[in-house]
Amino acid sequence: MKTLIIVIHPDIKNSVINKRWIKELEKSPEKYHVHQLHEVYPTQQFDIAAEQKLIEEHDRIVLQFPYYWFNCPALLKKWMDEVFTHGWAYGSQSGHKLRAKKFALAISLGLKEEEVQPGATYKYSLEEMTRPFELTFEYLKADYRPLFAYYGMTYNPSEEWVEKSIPLYLKFLDQFQREQSDTYIGIA
Repeated sequence: MKTLIIVIHPDIKNSVINKRWIKELEKSPEKYHVHQLHEVYPTQQFDIAAEQKLIEEHDRIVLQFPYYWFNCPALLKKWMDEVFTHGWAYGSQSGHKLRAKKFALAISLGLKEEEVQPGATYKYSLEEMTRPFELTFEYLKADYRPLFAYYGMTYNPSEEWVEKSIPLYLKFLDQFQREQSDTYIGIA
């Protein structure tokens, strides 16, 4: 079964790492369904039924986005607010369509890994800063899995550095597909 990769990036044309990840994922259409929200919905008006159907067709969903201002891009929050509706995602007998579906985050950061640790510059780990995702998916009875993070874009935007992320991301996705994603993977 394919993994649905929902990409949320407000400026993918000028992206370095997320654009490169998409290019790599698109080489394996038998494994990954890449769904770029900004490309599909340039006016940010979602086809809720189509989005819900797409999720229902996949057991594993990865939300891929750059992490900035200590949060996800605004379109991801809007998408969750509008797609995860009462009666479909939660709140009724026929709801809970996300029950047992596996969700994970794939995040690119400008910060160094050592900057986002308890007691460090930004006080909290990335897992702590993304806790609202964990709580959301728990509430929806989905299976929230450990995240993938690639750190340091601000400090090391070289092509070589970006290329080093590819095998790490693919390894994470392979583990996620085999349901063995029990550990956090990241690189400084």
